[in-house]
Amino acid sequence: MAAATQPSTDWHLKENAREHHTSKFSSEELIVRRGQAFTITFNGAERPEQNLIFIAETGPKPSKATKTLATFDISSTASKEGWGAVVQSSSASSVSISISSPHNAVIGRYRLSVQSGSSSPQSLGTFVLLFNPWASGDDVFMPNAAECEEYVLEEFGIIFAGNKNHISSFGWNFGQFQGDILNICLAIMDRSLYYRQDPITDVSHRHDPRYLGRVLSAMVNANDDQGVVLGNWSGKYEGGKNPTSWTGSGEILQSWKKSGFKPVKYGQCWVFAAVLTTVLRCLGIPTRTITNFSSAHDADGNLRVDEFYDAEGNHLERGADSVWNFHVWNESWFVRRDLGSFYDGWQVLDATPQERSKGIYQCGPASTRAIKEGDVDLDYDSPFVFAAVNADCVTWIRYSKKRKERIYSDTRKIGKFISTKAVGTNARVDVTDNYKYPEVKEISFKISYSQYKNSLVDDRKILVTAVCQMKRGASLLVEKDIVLQDPFLTIKVLGPAMVHKPVNVEVTFTNPLCEEVTDCVLRAEGSGLLKEQLRICVERMAPMETSTVEFEIIPYRSGTRQLQVDLVCTHFSDIKGFVMLHVAPTQ
Repeated sequence: MAAATQPSTDWHLKENAREHHTSKFSSEELIVRRGQAFTITFNGAERPEQNLIFIAETGPKPSKATKTLATFDISSTASKEGWGAVVQSSSASSVSISISSPHNAVIGRYRLSVQSGSSSPQSLGTFVLLFNPWASGDDVFMPNAAECEEYVLEEFGIIFAGNKNHISSFGWNFGQFQGDILNICLAIMDRSLYYRQDPITDVSHRHDPRYLGRVLSAMVNANDDQGVVLGNWSGKYEGGKNPTSWTGSGEILQSWKKSGFKPVKYGQCWVFAAVLTTVLRCLGIPTRTITNFSSAHDADGNLRVDEFYDAEGNHLERGADSVWNFHVWNESWFVRRDLGSFYDGWQVLDATPQERSKGIYQCGPASTRAIKEGDVDLDYDSPFVFAAVNADCVTWIRYSKKRKERIYSDTRKIGKFISTKAVGTNARVDVTDNYKYPEVKEISFKISYSQYKNSLVDDRKILVTAVCQMKRGASLLVEKDIVLQDPFLTIKVLGPAMVHKPVNVEVTFTNPLCEEVTDCVLRAEGSGLLKEQLRICVERMAPMETSTVEFEIIPYRSGTRQLQVDLVCTHFSDIKGFVMLHVAPTQ
């Protein structure tokens, strides 16, 4: 190849994307998966017999020692261990090459060059290499094709919330393939504390899903490293958004980038988990969101949660231990070469900043098999996750600063109905068995809306506590969480949906209260349906009145799509609904 000749490269974007399950990405750059060959053609080359050498490199100061630099020449068969190139066809002015990468290659953006003889290397361009759950040699290999579709390619999801007595759910737009999300995910890795402390070593470890999962669990929260989302549990959200108002990860990640990588305000557990799902699926690691009901936060690591009440049954904020009605974390699928094959499979990652691990707010990966077997000495953070699903809950009544009484120890309260979305449907699947082995008179009364309306918080939960004083001086405390059910949104798509063709959507809501509802705003969004969030002001509604809002959408991507609708007004902070619709391609 003459030194002055700059090759022009045909990356065969459509063909390679189809073969590598990357067709959904919105990119003009080649995106492929490791351990699988891809084809390129470049012009301006002489005959391949002239000893073409390819150079693939990633990260700063790439080297063969760190496996961030590979040089390889043309061979007759594809390499099974390292990088390789095989000629598919050639002419006097062009050559088509099949390039393969190893199953354990570092993932990220690569620079690809070609060199002939003693001439200088000529750049062919860049491409992005991802994990490959479809390849049997990859650490993230998932043998079930339907699960690969769900946990890597599915752009929409269901997150479960509420409490163990009333499980609710809402839709979420993960949007891992939309817009600039892939570049943002790559930027997240390059802004981590690990990268800033030692960029060469950090990049060299990006072949390992265990390492990357831990790094990203730290970067999704903003506590140590100016990560993506800033947590807020105060109920006051000035300067940001109420965590319940988010409906997708795309807006959060785009906001983080547009602000110059300043933390997005605000998030709680489901927001952290949903954003981490987006990032990991985007990079090719099979991931799902998990909800644990009656989830323990064991701050001191004694596998016990202490809860304090006064003599009237009022909960006292004492100590760092707590029991959450629900907590959302992630599971990612990969092997554990550090622990042994017994612990392969689903691994817990938790991006919610709760306790420091190795000095950083990060959590996992902890093998679900290790949690179930009680192997809490294994990496990473297994004792903390074990306590979240197994801790004993000890209830105390504090009568004075010097006097407290242990009332009850409940060994069954924690870790209930651990839930995730089913593969291919929106049903709830109980996965409690993956974490743990299987383990009176009613008094009824009514609480009117006027009695509790001024005390309602964003999650619309009521905690009813009763203290029973026994004649012999002993006390019994019982409590029950009540979740108020939101009114329903009825969503109808008024006609067939087709790419670039307008179709109307009708949303109906009934005010169930005996009070007027004002300041109503309807919001709608959906990947492939609306390019930006739609906001519609809704007129005030009288008691028991039904209101109908109609708006137009123009789908721009075909396939099965999820339209999310959110109504915000006085008395109801966020009423969520969604509808699935099939968008046909343009005729």
